[in-house]
Amino acid sequence: MGTAAAPRRFCRCACFCSENLYVARYALHVHFRNEQQLREDYGPVLRSRGCVSAKDFQQLLGELEQEVERRRRLGQESAARKALIASSYHPARSDVYSSLQDGALASEFLAAVEYSTSSGADLKGLLQRLETVSEEKRIYRLPVFTASFCQALLQELEHFEQSDLPKGRPNTMNNYGVLLHELGLDQPLATPLRERFLQPLTALLYPDCGGGWLDSHRAFVVKYAPGQDRELGCHYDNAELTLNVCLGKTFTGGALYFGDLFQVPSALARPLEVEHVVGQGILHRGGQLHGARPLCTGERWNLVVWLRASAVRNRLCPMCCREPQLVDDEGFGDGFTREEPASVDLCALT
Repeated sequence: MGTAAAPRRFCRCACFCSENLYVARYALHVHFRNEQQLREDYGPVLRSRGCVSAKDFQQLLGELEQEVERRRRLGQESAARKALIASSYHPARSDVYSSLQDGALASEFLAAVEYSTSSGADLKGLLQRLETVSEEKRIYRLPVFTASFCQALLQELEHFEQSDLPKGRPNTMNNYGVLLHELGLDQPLATPLRERFLQPLTALLYPDCGGGWLDSHRAFVVKYAPGQDRELGCHYDNAELTLNVCLGKTFTGGALYFGDLFQVPSALARPLEVEHVVGQGILHRGGQLHGARPLCTGERWNLVVWLRASAVRNRLCPMCCREPQLVDDEGFGDGFTREEPASVDLCALT
């Protein structure tokens, strides 16, 4: 009798604690090792953006040291929050914790998935079933969830927000929202969304980015509201691909804007702006520079899923652009593994 294969162990790259640290008030991403390196690498640009006094610099230095320490503890603290939520939290909408069903998904989305899994499906046929926002930038839009599912998920998210349980930051730039794995929604919602529904689409849309080999994700909901986060600075995602779905509510402003890939100089010379539509999702490459314009009125909640393919990122970390230095981590980590999936033909990804 054969033995079951051990579950794959996911890792993060050691650069997570030193690269791509975001300083909101100076709208700047930095890498940080020590004070001398920070002065040498960023002194002029920091001064040009308002960090002019010794007090300003020391405040920034303290914040960066604090952020590095937060990142070092992130996996363990997230696991502790998840355990506490699982033992103490009483959902308002228990139905959203059921495994994702077709009834929660827009008919257009299901039709695109059905086509993508059919014999003879190709990119040309799929593009007829979704909106091409930008052919050059390979940005696409299509409805994802029904209005009723968006409403139910929002009710649950707001119920959790009003609880006194601890809440992790969705990512290093957003301060308000929810990590789906901490709330217990990773397995019933994010994992089937990736495995059953998104991968058939991304395999056709992004074969060169690992779209057919997605094996992990990081899923979170971000919230924009007056007095909280209102906009999002320009950045790129720690992912091969990204799905961004607007869940609601009523709002004006806050459009997404896109530049080119982060490796391209002057990438935001002519940004492309895309308005959010409730229930609809935007698919784009993780390396596409993007951000969010300021929210004018109301509240906006978005589900963001960073889609990762270890067959791609094991060779080059998208954040430090070097071969990853692997560190064991909780859950999916940052999507790296210590060995290639046996079934992946790496020649197809080059």
